Amino acid sequence: MVGGPRINVKYGRKDSLDSDMNRVEGKLARPNMTMDHIISIFGSAGLTVQEMVALVGSHTIGFSHCKEFASRIFNSNAEHSADFCPEGMNAKYAAELRKLCANYTKDAEMSAFNDVFTPGKFDNMYYKNLQHGYGLLESDQAIAFDNRTRPFVDLYAANETAFFDAFAKAMEKFSEQRVKTELNGDVRRRCDQYNDYRG
Repeated sequence: MVGGPRINVKYGRKDSLDSDMNRVEGKLARPNMTMDHIISIFGSAGLTVQEMVALVGSHTIGFSHCKEFASRIFNSNAEHSADFCPEGMNAKYAAELRKLCANYTKDAEMSAFNDVFTPGKFDNMYYKNLQHGYGLLESDQAIAFDNRTRPFVDLYAANETAFFDAFAKAMEKFSEQRVKTELNGDVRRRCDQYNDYRG
């Protein structure tokens, strides 16, 4: 629907019968984690560094709340905050983000697109953005500089087909992790609700 690759997902995968956000902590990468930590999280799910970089390309669509990257764009030294630019970030982009998120502490819904140029299109612009300092999240920008991840950022920035192929394969592989069987799960009629949802 947004222009990305077709992904072959197996039918009938069962979803959890309960949902507990406390069980997620430590299993999802956070914007302020080190690259070592992020690689470790993806590795514990059986994914390679290349697969991780491909999957993070999903940030080509969607948005992030300002609170997730505020510490990156606002300098704690107020005297110099107007011209502060985080390492690796385009200075004009940083200034615009500061304007956009100026009131983020009063409005928790304040957010910015992950891909400032083509936010509603699934494409390889996310990787091109990283090469030019337009990475919104600290963890995103870091993959453009880390020696383990940068070759894949460069590959996917130059070759959208390579990105699409790698993304589809990594999604298929990831969808087969921790599959629930028999009574341990339920095939939901709506993916965002339990079948016995009382709303």
